[in-house]
Amino acid sequence: MRSLVLSAALVFVGLGSAQAQDAAAGEKVFAQCRACHQIGENAKNAVGPVLNGLFGRHSGSVEGYNYSDANKNSGITWDEATFREYIKDPRKKIPGTKMIYAGLKDEKRIDDLVAYLKQFDASGKKVAQ
Repeated sequence: MRSLVLSAALVFVGLGSAQAQDAAAGEKVFAQCRACHQIGENAKNAVGPVLNGLFGRHSGSVEGYNYSDANKNSGITWDEATFREYIKDPRKKIPGTKMIYAGLKDEKRIDDLVAYLKQFDASGKKVAQ
């Protein structure tokens, strides 16, 4: 019985790690975001705003970026849940946004992207996770 419980625990732990966020995989997902967004210490606004320090930031607040009124007036403060909803369908979450991305639907890829984005503080430095 004890070995059965131990085996079940190991399977559960293994499943949990399979579902864990993977920042390295998220960097690969971010490759498609890179067409419009930059992140890191030397990041600059491009077609889209810099994504440094995204979580906890108010939508439409990156200095020097020309946001749509929809983004500026959305009242959104980015957290994981809001970002997850947004990245699946940006125009549904913020009607009138300039972001023309069709959306990322795969939950695992979203998990990984979130892990990657969370690594960067507002200055673009990587922080320990």
